[in-house]
Amino acid sequence: MEMHSRLEPRNEYLGFELALAARKLVEEVMLVKPGEHVALTGDTSSDRRVLDATAHAVAAAGAHPVIIWYETLPGSSMEPPRPVAGAIADADVWIEFAVSYLMHSNAFRAAMKNGCRYTNLTAMDVQMLVATVGRPDFQGVIRLGKALVKLLEAADEVRITSANGTDITGRNGDRPINLRGKPAEKPGETVMLSGQISWNPLEETQNGTLVFDGALWPPDELGLLRSPVRCTVENGVVTAIEGGQDAETFRRWMESWDDANMFRVAHWSLGFNPGVPAPTGRIVEDERVFGCVELGIGTKGAWIGGEPWVSAAHTDGSVLGPSIYLDGEAIEVDGRYVHPELVRVCQELGVAGY
Repeated sequence: MEMHSRLEPRNEYLGFELALAARKLVEEVMLVKPGEHVALTGDTSSDRRVLDATAHAVAAAGAHPVIIWYETLPGSSMEPPRPVAGAIADADVWIEFAVSYLMHSNAFRAAMKNGCRYTNLTAMDVQMLVATVGRPDFQGVIRLGKALVKLLEAADEVRITSANGTDITGRNGDRPINLRGKPAEKPGETVMLSGQISWNPLEETQNGTLVFDGALWPPDELGLLRSPVRCTVENGVVTAIEGGQDAETFRRWMESWDDANMFRVAHWSLGFNPGVPAPTGRIVEDERVFGCVELGIGTKGAWIGGEPWVSAAHTDGSVLGPSIYLDGEAIEVDGRYVHPELVRVCQELGVAGY
């Protein structure tokens, strides 16, 4: 996977800041209560310091931390070893740090059915946890997300353009707009790192050109993009993938599954975490670059709204510096929010440039 390397080997690196971020994750985001059983899963590609710090925060909250450490699987959403599946199925809370994440697998679905509260923090390292959880104003980022949700709920047509050639339109209809970065309040609830809203416009209305120019993962050969990947979208399905070497790598990977559902657009997302100014090749960060647009292709979860479906895998790609138009009115231009309410919240958050 192509990413910026920033792994500092010293255990004391950002040690105090890491402890604060882990406590915030456990107490403010996952709402861990005394006596709960919390599964922390990581694979051999994960940053062990993050799991250890989070386990200490779980113990300090009066709950029972269980670290599950296992092999790095060949790809995401694959079925884990049976003991891993058994542990997450019986957990009250599951915090996933594995690089080859299990979300969308049958083991994941079983854990959710059993009422586990879950968050996917795939490839989370010390720097990321501090920058995206520890330092930002969690409630302030939620306010920005709710403002974006309100604007999208009031609109039907959404058009996204960018200087790279992206020009795609969809209609929301009655589809829900989901604030993904929120506290895990309900059994069986999946929450994600703060700074993202997600939805899927009516599939048959999604048409145009989508050009990924930030990050795209999986496949593992990609991550940070070296050249744009241009996708033609017709009625919610990717019908052509064009560009240079990265596009060819992506096209071959998509076709290798021999699965028509792999080419269906699963969700549209907006990223707005103040701790992520640029992509790094770590998809959890790359989906939340401040002001970016991100689209997922492949498996579509039931939480999105509309018809869910299962495919061989799921992939996510980002568009940097987009312009977003809701029923013809711009709320973002060239990567900068221009709607007055969004600008106000950005100023409250101290986001650079506002």
